[in-house]
Amino acid sequence: MRILAAALLAMIVAEPATAQSRETIGTGRSFNNDYFGDGRDRWRTGSYTYSHLRATGAYDPNDRAFGNIIEYRLKTEIISPGRGGTDRPYVGAISLGAQTHFGDGPWHYALGADVTFIGPQTGLSNFQEAFHEAFDLRAPLTAKELANDTIFGARASASYTYRVSDQVSLRPFAEVLTGPETIARVGADILVGPVGQADLWLRDDVTGQPYRGTDAGVTGVSFLAGADYAFVEDSVYLPASRGVTAMDNRSRARLGVLWQPLPNLSVFYGATYLSEEFVGQSEGQVVGSLRLGFNF
Repeated sequence: MRILAAALLAMIVAEPATAQSRETIGTGRSFNNDYFGDGRDRWRTGSYTYSHLRATGAYDPNDRAFGNIIEYRLKTEIISPGRGGTDRPYVGAISLGAQTHFGDGPWHYALGADVTFIGPQTGLSNFQEAFHEAFDLRAPLTAKELANDTIFGARASASYTYRVSDQVSLRPFAEVLTGPETIARVGADILVGPVGQADLWLRDDVTGQPYRGTDAGVTGVSFLAGADYAFVEDSVYLPASRGVTAMDNRSRARLGVLWQPLPNLSVFYGATYLSEEFVGQSEGQVVGSLRLGFNF
């Protein structure tokens, strides 16, 4: 699997010498923190994802050939044990990857690969300790951090967009992820409002919240809601050697509001309920998501 993922990543990232020159068609960002949700500073406590999209021309929903649209994605995540410090290991993870988005009509597909670095080598535990000290917050529980590791992964997803009306769309989806966690997931999202109906939507790995990779500049307010259910095959983040047993299934439910007062300015806030991820986890958690979009 590592060799396959590495080969797929190299194939997507490399641009043949004969290919047309590419240009930036959009960027997407997703910032999650449980301080914006239940405020408990535990488990899936914080993550940030940055997506940079390039293609041979401006985004056209009707022209999505395989290999034309490439998304380069950087993701950082901190996973922390509960305040008791004994329920799951601390994880600092940084992922780099690429995937191509393609499809025909209402069908949308994505195929890609990534590499994830975990452990003290990422510097995230040191960063969080320094940040908490600077703002006089409780020290993070980093003592039982997972050891350094490098993990290759692959991802594939498919979705179908039902246009209920000009301002309402329903998007069921399915995806498979391998790497630090091996997961198969099915779910759906609904978008109500004018903003985002003509854009290319991406998906945050932690919350499942959709976020835009392109921006058509439509103003107004849109509301998002969604849910999904996952089957978990394996999780490096929940190692049996540490006495942790991953749950076989997970679920997520989310709400969000996207406000675009100006063509080049947007604000998003969302909240996501994450069900228990390991045996013995006392309850689920609520994570908040924030995004500010500036297109100048």
